[in-house]
Amino acid sequence: MSREYPVIAVTGSSGAGTTTVKRTFERMFAREDVHAAFVDGDAFHRYTRQELARIFREEPERKDELSHFAVEANLLDRLSDLFQEYGDSGTGTYRHYIHAEDKKMIEAGYQVGTFTEWQPLPSGTDLLFYEGLHGGLVSSDIDIARHVDLLVGVAPTMNLEWIQKIDRDMHARGYTHEAVVDTILGRMDDYVRYILPQFSRTHINFQRVPTVDTSNPFEVQDIPTDAESFVVIRFRDPSTVDFPYLLAMIHDAFMSRPHTLVVPGARLPLAMELILGPLVQHLLAQRRFR
Repeated sequence: MSREYPVIAVTGSSGAGTTTVKRTFERMFAREDVHAAFVDGDAFHRYTRQELARIFREEPERKDELSHFAVEANLLDRLSDLFQEYGDSGTGTYRHYIHAEDKKMIEAGYQVGTFTEWQPLPSGTDLLFYEGLHGGLVSSDIDIARHVDLLVGVAPTMNLEWIQKIDRDMHARGYTHEAVVDTILGRMDDYVRYILPQFSRTHINFQRVPTVDTSNPFEVQDIPTDAESFVVIRFRDPSTVDFPYLLAMIHDAFMSRPHTLVVPGARLPLAMELILGPLVQHLLAQRRFR
């Protein structure tokens, strides 16, 4: 772990809601004048969308093997090297993956499902912020989690996660319902092998739990609202958390276990600010004088 150049990683499955946490950090960074280098986990996929389509067409038996969750489908050695290099010197190289919602990149001539060229990180940043699938990955060959100073997990209940992914991929990315369901089922082995274990390594987990019926997540339905949810927040080291302060500040919050705070879904932005803000300040306060 770095002290001079901290690394913050938000990890979670596709459609889990990691972007919501990223936006909270962005607001926090802007308010506190923190200059962050932002890195998207999708940029470390090994193949473009066209390359994957060609592989699946020519070698259909590899379809499940090369899900985006799988180690084999990603350049995780480069991600690990980036975290280590940034932690050591505040430098590194990164790129962008083009999504359908990246309108400016598309207008600039990039195609959806491709990458920009590798380029140096911006100079003079205070920390590196990663959002993606593998921020806490540990495998037989690689240990990304050891380079992360603050690891945050976003893991809704599984049915809610699938509902959110189906809704996003259908409405924002133009996939059919059947295609999204096929993707979820095809990734299941890699989800269990590579994604779920990360949540045992996180410093903090945010898990949204709906209070409405989500028994059949593959039925087309509206995403439960914040008002129809609670968020379970688990801390790996509860001795560092001022629970009386959080309970006083967050209306209707309660503790379900000594390391677990439960807040109404509508209070999640406030809870994130109260919990994550001091942690970022602590990381930056530990930086060595440069």
